[in-house]
Amino acid sequence: MTTPENQNRSIKNWSEDDRPREKFLKKGRQALSNAELLAILLGSGSRNESAVDLAKRILSNAENNLVQLSLFDIKKFTSFKGVGTAKAITVAASLELGRRRRQAEVSQKKEIRSSKDVFEYLQSELTDQIYESFWLINLNTRLGIINKVFISEGGLGQTVVDTRKVFKSALENNAVSIVIAHNHPSGSLNPSQKDIELTQKIKTGAQILNIKLVDHVIVGEENYYSFADNNTL
Repeated sequence: MTTPENQNRSIKNWSEDDRPREKFLKKGRQALSNAELLAILLGSGSRNESAVDLAKRILSNAENNLVQLSLFDIKKFTSFKGVGTAKAITVAASLELGRRRRQAEVSQKKEIRSSKDVFEYLQSELTDQIYESFWLINLNTRLGIINKVFISEGGLGQTVVDTRKVFKSALENNAVSIVIAHNHPSGSLNPSQKDIELTQKIKTGAQILNIKLVDHVIVGEENYYSFADNNTL
């Protein structure tokens, strides 16, 4: 049974400027809040909740952080009343498109000239992960990017890195210099003792092969730690 209260909650009864789709067309995408954009993807709410209210509730559960929202799987999305599998897939797919767009923007980068370049180049690979993973960037004589190589993935706390795989990739790609990077799912950017030991191990091995280790970067959601910048390389 539809009550007056439920009718007022329906987006159809809102003023045109407050309806997400109409607002998008009239004022542009920048005018919409994250909740309104998410509401458009959801399409509808539930009997007792508008799409915008549902979107606000989902975002609140993600601490109003889009990075945290991107970590939600289908099971998590469908745990919210009003979100079925189809809606969950729509939202998850849009978040993945956003990640790939960000990746495409930085994939055109040709050189690594600073730790910030490393952070931007690998951010899309490392920031939305719940497990720790380790990457290698092979560089030529001009610090131009030859390629990026996924080395390994571990648990929530750390990943086991086979240094032979790092050196094998560097040699096969004729790299003159390399950069290594990994993420910390805990959110802390401080290097662990194992991070420090691994860095020195790879640096020593690289020197034997006449390859320079340019940096080791720990990538966070919005920031990073650089061994080179902190003189700990």
